[in-house]
Amino acid sequence: MNSSDRTPADLLRSALSADPARPLVTFYDDATGERVELSVATFANWVAKTANLLQGDLAAEPGDRLALLLPAHWQSAVWLLACSSVGVVVDVQGDPAAADLVVTGPDTLERARACRGERVALALRPLGGRFPQAPEGFADYAVEVPSQGDRFAPFAPVDADAPALAVGGAELTGAQLVARAREDAGALGLVPGSRLLTGRTYDTWEGLSTGLFAPLAAGGSVVLCRHIAQLDADGLAKRVESERVTNTAV
Repeated sequence: MNSSDRTPADLLRSALSADPARPLVTFYDDATGERVELSVATFANWVAKTANLLQGDLAAEPGDRLALLLPAHWQSAVWLLACSSVGVVVDVQGDPAAADLVVTGPDTLERARACRGERVALALRPLGGRFPQAPEGFADYAVEVPSQGDRFAPFAPVDADAPALAVGGAELTGAQLVARAREDAGALGLVPGSRLLTGRTYDTWEGLSTGLFAPLAAGGSVVLCRHIAQLDADGLAKRVESERVTNTAV
């Protein structure tokens, strides 16, 4: 990755320039058997579409606060990078009533209704499927995002020294986030090409870092496993082998 990268969106752009075809996020849901693999290019395309939805249809601006009520999931990772692309502050599991926008999964719809701004719901179904019927008062992400543009340009430059992420009572700027991700990557022994398997949740910095930011900062990739507790030791060993995992943070 480039030493000049100062936001997560910068890290993604560098990854895209370096090797767009390599895997970036491989997602497993061990409760459903789902597996999704996204290359850097495919992931970046989802990020661009989501950032266009955020900036355009949802009228989000730099400094707006978005309550992210999602589990560890590949679509959650997309939203984290889309918000960085626009300059929106992600408040992980934050109070929807105090947020300008909310993005929620199916299990937190009632909590999300406290947001008086724009509300987006994700069904979190395999292959990014939509709700059978969109929840009342919410835009269905799977319906809204496909028609968005494949390239994104922010209306205003994103300030790396502005708040970017709030999690676990701490708030980080984009530059601080990137610096911590690089430190974590070093502590985890990640290098370009590393494959990090993790089953940590996305409600702590440690979960977000191992599940996205540290591998991205190192030029590696992540095998993100939701409901990994349902996988026995033999199954985990087979996954480590089949996914060519080099590092683990379970």
